[in-house]
Amino acid sequence: LSVLQQKLDTKYEAFRKDFGLLHHVTNKSFFADDVSYNLVCSLEQSFDEKAKVLFEKSPIFTKRTIKPYIEVTHVDTPQEALTMSIAELGRVDLNYMHSLTDLPRDDIVNELRGQIFPVPELSTEDEIVYQDKSEYLSGDIYAKLDIARAAAEKDDLYQFNVEMLERSIPEPLKAGDIDVKLGAAWIEPKIYQQFMYELFDTPHSNREDKFTLWGRKKNITVEYSPHLNAWQINNKSADNSVVSTKKYGTDKMNAYKIMECILNLRDPKVYKTVYEDGKEKRVLDLDATRAVSRKAELIKDQFKNWIFKDADRRNMLVDRYNKLFNGVRPREFDGSKLTFPGMNPDIQLREHQKNAIAHALYGGNTLFAHSVGAGKTFEMIATAMESKRLGLCTKPLFVVPNHLTVQFGDDFSKLYPGANMLVATKKDFEKANRQKFFAKIATGEYDGIIIGHSQLGKIPMSLERQEQFYQSQIDTIIEGIRELKENNGSDFQVKAMERTRKSLEKQLEKLRKTNQDDVITFEEMGVDKLIVDEAHEFKNLFCATKMQNIAGISNSASQKASDLFQKCRYLDEVTNGRGVTFATGTPVSNSITELHTMMRYLEYGFLDQKGLANFDNWVSVFGEQKTQYELAPAGDKFKLRTRIANYTNMPELMTIFKQVADIRTADTLHL
Repeated sequence: LSVLQQKLDTKYEAFRKDFGLLHHVTNKSFFADDVSYNLVCSLEQSFDEKAKVLFEKSPIFTKRTIKPYIEVTHVDTPQEALTMSIAELGRVDLNYMHSLTDLPRDDIVNELRGQIFPVPELSTEDEIVYQDKSEYLSGDIYAKLDIARAAAEKDDLYQFNVEMLERSIPEPLKAGDIDVKLGAAWIEPKIYQQFMYELFDTPHSNREDKFTLWGRKKNITVEYSPHLNAWQINNKSADNSVVSTKKYGTDKMNAYKIMECILNLRDPKVYKTVYEDGKEKRVLDLDATRAVSRKAELIKDQFKNWIFKDADRRNMLVDRYNKLFNGVRPREFDGSKLTFPGMNPDIQLREHQKNAIAHALYGGNTLFAHSVGAGKTFEMIATAMESKRLGLCTKPLFVVPNHLTVQFGDDFSKLYPGANMLVATKKDFEKANRQKFFAKIATGEYDGIIIGHSQLGKIPMSLERQEQFYQSQIDTIIEGIRELKENNGSDFQVKAMERTRKSLEKQLEKLRKTNQDDVITFEEMGVDKLIVDEAHEFKNLFCATKMQNIAGISNSASQKASDLFQKCRYLDEVTNGRGVTFATGTPVSNSITELHTMMRYLEYGFLDQKGLANFDNWVSVFGEQKTQYELAPAGDKFKLRTRIANYTNMPELMTIFKQVADIRTADTLHL
């Protein structure tokens, strides 16, 4: 080794004497097209580029920087074999464990009872798939329990699963622990309708299944359209009683109209017409709006008093809430047994870094929400290298701030001196060079491909996938319209869905007319691991909401955020939710909407399953809006300002969030 190191030192010094530092701008320009340039640059560890002074060479000149990997071929116990299987393969592999111990598979399974579990949804008649305890007894426990109970009815093998899952159910919440608000989509319309009938004393002739003398329905009913995420109270003006227009409403807006606004998370507002310079102008009627706002607060208070008053209704809702939002048990990740072959032996990762890497390897999509200085860069790099070694991915793509691509490449070489990287330059993404660079990615075998934030958007998704995205939404709406018509659904939902369908069809037609350059698309590159540094830069993802004038919510779509979201959804599809890793020290900086955005990027499937993918549904469960009157900047009038001020049911929200988020603050790191 010393002979080779001396030879390397001689060649390097000869080069530096003639041409200067490898990092010098002139050398950069000459070596820009060489994919090995960043690896060679790692020979210079500390330097002053402007002064052309080298302070310190890489340790490779004096010591071994790549530690030989020593394969374990035998262990004594099934428990040790399980540890090795998780560390080396990322899963429970009985064949591998048998090869380490020479014990029969059945003996290993019996010895590890309670440590590994057969997974009914993954197993077949020919092969039973096992997961370790930390994986199987975590996540959505109620969903797993339903599957296990069904499997246990056919095979006693899964009866123990049922017993252990029942013990793993989080402690059920009671009614007093749950905050239910008007507009929460997990509440059935019938319940809101019953509340409305009782509170407003709706005339029996206007209640459901009642008819007028002329045989036409005048029912005041509550409907919800999941396709539009909108609530509708039909025939709101049919009841002009004192209760509707005075007690819980006003002469400007009756109680039913106010309640519809509340259901849709909108502030009830009353407008009036004024004349300025001889022209009509519609402005907010401040006094009338204040009056209906007071009525809205009264209705909300009455709902809180009413919702859990009936024992049967209370039991049903509490059980439903627990299954939907309190059935998640976060998984604990232990990275202490990870070996990191190929890593620089002079660098020792800390315990929290190893655990975070284990989270990304074994837990699927992950957010490294660590405070600044906690070592997120090394976590991302080690995650990619271990994922590739374990066969969890083949081509990781790193997306980092534009000005940090070279520095990130240097850190990569520092941690894994033998890694094969491709670091993009600004020149690579110029139109003339883009196709060539994309071809490098598609045809090359790299341990890491590093590009800038702005460059990710220049890698297009295929037109076919974009068309599929719109067409799937159109097909869903068409099917919904068909079902509504077959079941004599309301005109409100049918017409609203028809409008949405036409809007999507226009967008699809516009897309089909788009001329896309004949370039390699994101899908064709073979990228199956996307790691995004400083992910908060993509927080301005379009947020569809019915709420108006909410602080922190932007209804304008950020192109780069929309592009990233589409790529995350694609990777979710091809990797089953295991292909995306984010890192940021500020997952939430200004608004609670940023938390929902991170969850949409990383656990969209879970949110969609629970009916929380839409922001309004999400905030109706975990947040509460507060409206205040603020003085306008000019000081001549007041304006309404709404904020998501109170956060309710937060323990359940954070439990769900921690499925993907590895949260480490300075207090927990003990740095």
